[in-house]
Amino acid sequence: MPLHAELHRHLGGAIVPRIFWRFLIRHNHPLAKQYPDYEDFEAFYTRPHTSLTDYLDLHTLVESVQNRQTLPYFVSKLVRGAYIFESITYLELRHTPFYRTDPSLDIPARLGRMQEVVELIAEAGAMPDYPLLMRQILCMHSRLPYEVNRAIVDLAIRLPQYVCGIDLAGPDALYQDNLHEFIEIFRYARDAGIKTTGHLYETGSGCHPELLPYLCRIGHGIQIPLRYPELLPGLAERGQCLEVCPTTYLKTGTLRTLDDLRLVFERCEAEGVDIAICTDNAGLHNVRLSWEYENLLTQDIIDFRRILACQDAAFRHAFAWPHSRPPRELLASLA
Repeated sequence: MPLHAELHRHLGGAIVPRIFWRFLIRHNHPLAKQYPDYEDFEAFYTRPHTSLTDYLDLHTLVESVQNRQTLPYFVSKLVRGAYIFESITYLELRHTPFYRTDPSLDIPARLGRMQEVVELIAEAGAMPDYPLLMRQILCMHSRLPYEVNRAIVDLAIRLPQYVCGIDLAGPDALYQDNLHEFIEIFRYARDAGIKTTGHLYETGSGCHPELLPYLCRIGHGIQIPLRYPELLPGLAERGQCLEVCPTTYLKTGTLRTLDDLRLVFERCEAEGVDIAICTDNAGLHNVRLSWEYENLLTQDIIDFRRILACQDAAFRHAFAWPHSRPPRELLASLA
């Protein structure tokens, strides 16, 4: 019985290594020639990085082959695996639709193709044999100009049947110069009734308290309990949830070990701030959602009580979960 909600997974990082490698082989991609053996490709694809910016370069690689012709293939494989192998019943899949349009076109033409991208992903994710509930979060990007990011929010407003929220992604070192633009866009989205999240307080360069009041959830946010615990009461008062993605912090070099997360869970629990455990980029990590829980448990970062609390929090803070209670409580009521 699928019982997990996944609130933070990127389409660009969700494709597991073997599926992506087989795709590259079939399409004679240059990487297939560089890595003709799967084991070598997996080592390249899932390797640790020295910084978040370096890590995000792999997203660019995957995005370059995700287009209108190939999106149905990638999304269908992703949904099938999430349902069967990860017990996911609710999935918020995030992506930047602009980056799935034809880069040879000018900006107005690419903006006009973004709706098709969202519709293709929605259609490919609706699989009767694997009936998880999938909604999309559209990502603004720190490398994109204002007009594109604003158009991404307008697209979210137009397609509520497919899109449940917006996000701010990309290298967080680039946020500072455009903070006023991001605040304006987030305010615009909230006024239009759009749910919001954002990659914030993941690294030392992504700590911008000015953005916090405009977010329903916080993507990552681990630097708040680690370095700025005085902000936790404000998060609790606003009912904000942290989307914690454990393996990401090892892959980006943000944390040395998962032990560093123990304080995150302890301080958040003490201040009444919910945590949803997520994968972020399950394919790039080759770590599924259930493994994220198990890794935290077996390394004594959390116990079973906190596992259940995080599972329930994910459903409570989901942008489009249609029930008032998580599946575990619904099943218990039928017992």
